[in-house]
Amino acid sequence: MTLATSDEDLGEEKKTVTRKTVRIAMNGVTGRMGYRQHLVRSLLAIREQGGLDLGDGRVLWPEPVLVGRREHALKALAERHGLEHWSTDLDAVLADDSIDIYFDAQVTAAREEAIKKAVAAGKHIYTEKPTATGLAGALELARLAEAAGVKHGVVQDKIFLPGLLKLKRLIDGGFFGRILSVRGEFGYWVFEGDWQSAQRPSWNYRAEDGGGIVVDMFPHWEYVLHELFGAVRTVQAHAATHIPHRWDEQGKPYDATADDAAYGIFQLEGGAVAQINSSWAVRVNRDELVEFQVDGTEGSAVAGLRRCRAQHRSATPKPVWNPDLPLTESFRDQWQEVPDNEEFDNGFKAQWELFLRHVVLDEPWHWDLLAGARGVQLAELGLRSSAEGRRLDVPELSL
Repeated sequence: MTLATSDEDLGEEKKTVTRKTVRIAMNGVTGRMGYRQHLVRSLLAIREQGGLDLGDGRVLWPEPVLVGRREHALKALAERHGLEHWSTDLDAVLADDSIDIYFDAQVTAAREEAIKKAVAAGKHIYTEKPTATGLAGALELARLAEAAGVKHGVVQDKIFLPGLLKLKRLIDGGFFGRILSVRGEFGYWVFEGDWQSAQRPSWNYRAEDGGGIVVDMFPHWEYVLHELFGAVRTVQAHAATHIPHRWDEQGKPYDATADDAAYGIFQLEGGAVAQINSSWAVRVNRDELVEFQVDGTEGSAVAGLRRCRAQHRSATPKPVWNPDLPLTESFRDQWQEVPDNEEFDNGFKAQWELFLRHVVLDEPWHWDLLAGARGVQLAELGLRSSAEGRRLDVPELSL
């Protein structure tokens, strides 16, 4: 199919643009993350902008094929967004030669088997994390995908957030000098579900269903630390279940068997130390739901989802400890806002576009299933560290 662009866009010469359709089986889009971030704010947003310009006279057009277990929910989503294709039969979808990519946003316990089927069917793989319930399974997925010769990627959305992109700009510009430490605070109060409904699904708090904040968040912290500061070499963690009783979506009480808070210390390659607290049982007294403070010999910065503030060595005040007198200065006012300097797109959409270009144009890509396995490894070692009460080495993984 060829689309003629407007004379206004082309200047003097009128050109044609070829639309290249890529069909994507999207499994798990009836869930919150799969629907909001991956379907609506990523693939449908790409369609709303007219497709993804590949820069070679072609525009890539993503065609979602919705997959799930609940027929009525899939049908309602398809009708709401004008999509033609949906199915409750994953095997039939994977047997369809017109499907190019398999995407998985299911609960973790169901992901491994589905990805294996997709790899066996020769589909390129893009998936949420954790990629599997254990390291052995995550490594097997990476090896199977490599052996099959399919392209594969894992969602690592937080490094595409505006706040962390600004932080990376500071790192790349040498702002910090030698980085000494990273302090991360993440979390919010998730209601127990009795007098106010919980804002997270109940399976998150059942270990037997793959729940727990360690398996949910440590894969995020692995790639954030790895990409920005250096590979994690050791981990010491303490996991806790602060709220032992919760109520599910039907108002039925249940025992929380998974951790809802985790406190981790990570030694990084190069010597920096990272300390990250993760909790679904904390009330927020921060500017954003996640914040990272980075301290270096030449400067410091605090980055959140969108904002990043910095304080250079030359502008660092000289606080003096005196508990007998009230403070006369506002420490927050002494930091400088890091400017946007560019327009930031949705982080999920930005990574989707890079993966689609990788599939079609073979452009460079390194957020693969092996990177996903590193996240599973860190979560597994974090839970083991907590259970054994000791610091553990994090071995380097390879295929």
